[in-house]
Amino acid sequence: MIRQGKEQALVFGGIADGMSRGVESIGDAVSGAFFEPVIRLGVTGLSRAGKTVFITSLVANLMDRARMPQLVAAAEGRVLAAYLQPQPDDTVPRFDFEGHLADLTGAEPVWPESTRAVSQLRLSLRVRPAGLLAGLQGPRTVHLDIVDYPGEWLLDLELMDLSYAAWTARVLERLEPRAEAAAYLAAVREVDGAAAFEEAEARRLATGFADYLNAARAAGFSDCTPGRFLLPGELAGSPVLTFAPIPEPERARRGSLWREMERRYEAYKSRVVQPFFRDHFSRIDRQIVLVDALGAIHSGPAAMEDLRRALADILAAFRPGQNAFLSRLFLGRRVEKILFAATKADHLHHHQHAALTSIMEALVREAKDRADFAGARTGAMSIAALRATVEETLSHGGRELDCVRGTLLKDGRMAAFYPGELPADPQRLLGPARAGAERWLDEDYEVMTFAPAKLRLRPGEGPPHIRLDKAAQFLIGDRL
Repeated sequence: MIRQGKEQALVFGGIADGMSRGVESIGDAVSGAFFEPVIRLGVTGLSRAGKTVFITSLVANLMDRARMPQLVAAAEGRVLAAYLQPQPDDTVPRFDFEGHLADLTGAEPVWPESTRAVSQLRLSLRVRPAGLLAGLQGPRTVHLDIVDYPGEWLLDLELMDLSYAAWTARVLERLEPRAEAAAYLAAVREVDGAAAFEEAEARRLATGFADYLNAARAAGFSDCTPGRFLLPGELAGSPVLTFAPIPEPERARRGSLWREMERRYEAYKSRVVQPFFRDHFSRIDRQIVLVDALGAIHSGPAAMEDLRRALADILAAFRPGQNAFLSRLFLGRRVEKILFAATKADHLHHHQHAALTSIMEALVREAKDRADFAGARTGAMSIAALRATVEETLSHGGRELDCVRGTLLKDGRMAAFYPGELPADPQRLLGPARAGAERWLDEDYEVMTFAPAKLRLRPGEGPPHIRLDKAAQFLIGDRL
């Protein structure tokens, strides 16, 4: 009876949340139609994809629009002004635009700190209408609310429909061939899930699993969930983050290690994952997912295949019909546009940008074909939110190599860099990755980490970029 009561409470709680979202959606729609429209743009990506730099450069270039010719409203001179306003959500931290811009444009520029929690910024644009409306009404204000959140949290969505037993089996199977998981797997082989629960043992296992997740992320893997194990914040050391996957025993009584791990896993879903999707994700209208595809290629076929699976899991977050939790949450609301952007295009000569875009399209193709986006429009492109290099062609060994030159982050030297030639056919990478190859057969791909270039910006210019204006046009151009 107690369990039945809890299940009913969860169901009614989900219905109440959904009704609240529905009322909020109607309110947003009425406000947008009759007053000042609001676009909520979600910005996410997996580790090292460049979310903070993207938001900083996007806002700077929307405020000073000389480098935004592919944003049609800006090119036509219809964006009359852009200014920052107080954000609408009082309980969400403000994105530190001014601090991050100072990092990138100072006398000795540095990369800003990466995303560690949800943050938000509101940019208001004063826009003159186009076409027939131009002579009938004056300029209007369009608010762009940018919501920044870690991509690892988005991957947690798959947990919502997985029991602890199913999640444990999936994770342990995936860890088996990975060198980074050797220490953790050795530890769990000695664990008896049917034994009485001890807090010290739970902490030891949770710490070991978190150590594995950090090592896997450093090695280029993307499926690093639960996401809060990497970015615990105020939850560090709490029971909701003190669980780990362990082999399922034949029988597990109440009070056993297995049962307590199961309880904490369920608490993580209800206390951490569900509130994030309810309070932030379900209110997003447009979404960009930033992807460090070059980093995955450099890390090898296993990391590339892992990235493809991670992107499929991310796409699942935009399919409310596929997920019972999301179906209750959205109640008809949907993300209208989703852009998948391969970042760090400035690490390649422009001759290779088309190949990088093709790889990005291929990475999301299967998941996109399977997904029913309920009318959402999707796209893929290669971008650099802040250009840190210049291009040059060098002769080497009788070959002409298309290189990029920039300041190396590790020692501050200027250097020219040739990363290797990306294949025109993406299947030359995705095929070996799917087949479980240990390394690329005919090419080694290198990645160099560049420091941000020193900038000399003229009045009206934002930071230099590659296709940031094209990305902005895709995401918000129709609303301007």
